Amino acid sequence: MSKYMLIMRGTDESNAAMMASIEEGIAKTRLFIEEMMKAGVLLGAEGLDDPGQGVVVDFSGEVPVVTDGPYGETKELFGGFFLLDVASKQEAVEWAKRVPVAPGAKIEIRRVPGEDEVPQDSTVQG
Repeated sequence: MSKYMLIMRGTDESNAAMMASIEEGIAKTRLFIEEMMKAGVLLGAEGLDDPGQGVVVDFSGEVPVVTDGPYGETKELFGGFFLLDVASKQEAVEWAKRVPVAPGAKIEIRRVPGEDEVPQDSTVQG
């Protein structure tokens, strides 16, 4: 089994469409989560607050600069995720195809490397 993260990415248009029928979207998402739980593949799921409520820490200068709100140049915003433990990337893709999202939204699928795949620093004392 491998861990895969299904990253929900919305645009201004898809987010507005979702907000127009928020109760229906919440109900569909709950059913989807229940299906994943019954299948034994769901490890975690979280949605994120409105990007306008966040802050951005920009490291492009010598000193980090903190600004309010979403990053201005972002066309797609990370809206939340599902973390799955599945047999393959293809199984993650099949689950992603079933995520209840508004038209225009996208789901990015990324594998989470196992602990044994992360490079170990031999100079760090444990």
